This record gives sequence, C-alpha cells and structure tokens, in this order.
Amino acid sequence: MKQLLVFVLFASLFCWLMFSPIYKHVLVIRQALLQQEADYLLEIGASGRYGYIDGDMVAESRDRLARYGFNAPMLEYAVTSTTGAEGDNASAPLPRGTGIQLRITYPYDNLLNIDRLIGLEPPSGDARIGGGGMKMSEYVP
Repeated sequence: MKQLLVFVLFASLFCWLMFSPIYKHVLVIRQALLQQEADYLLEIGASGRYGYIDGDMVAESRDRLARYGFNAPMLEYAVTSTTGAEGDNASAPLPRGTGIQLRITYPYDNLLNIDRLIGLEPPSGDARIGGGGMKMSEYVP
C-alpha cells in the first residue's frame, strides 16, 4: 500500500515536471502578445493622426489576437484618459499632452490547473492576465 502511494505521488510529480513548463511558456507568450498589442494600439492611437483608440481599432486588434489563438469575445479592452475624457471617441480626439491609457485582459482559461498535482491552487476563474500602458497623445487639431 505504501509503495502504491509513493508511485501515485511520484507519477503526479513527474507529470507536473514534464508538462508544467509548457503551460507556463504558453502563459508567458500570451501575456507578451497582450502587451505587444497594447503597445501597438497605443502607438497608433496616440499618434498625431488619431488621438483616440476607437471600436474599429479594437476590432482589428481582436482579429490580430485571434490569429494567435485567443478567443476574441473573451478579450476585454479598457480605454481611458488622464483627464477623464473618452479615449475612444473618434469625433473628439484627445489633444496633445493628454494621456491615453489602455488595458487588454484575457482569462487564464484553466491554463494552470496542472499545478493542482503538486498542491498549488490555480488562479480563480475570474482572474485575468493582461497588458497595458499609457502614452501621451500627439494629436494637434
């Protein structure tokens, strides 16, 4: 009985050691892709040509991330500004010097459930990974 218990514990530890780095790698890649997309949207949206990040830009971003395997409807975008004005209104671009803030989040999607094998509790179901930042608008009317 003791040998069976040792075998089961060893087998679960072995599975975790084999597969955990793969899942961690996927998590790191997802977070990096979210941050890269946030940086790209901020660079475009805060440029002198736009001064906003509107729904069309967000839709194109969802399509780009979906090509990497993200589930597009599960992506959440939050666009704000440092002054409280709408950062996603194309009819009222933010003037130069106003900060545009963007946050893109995505759920962990049960990615870390394998950690249960060694007794670690995975993130809750509503926990999300994300990327974001802020860039000053360069739009001059």
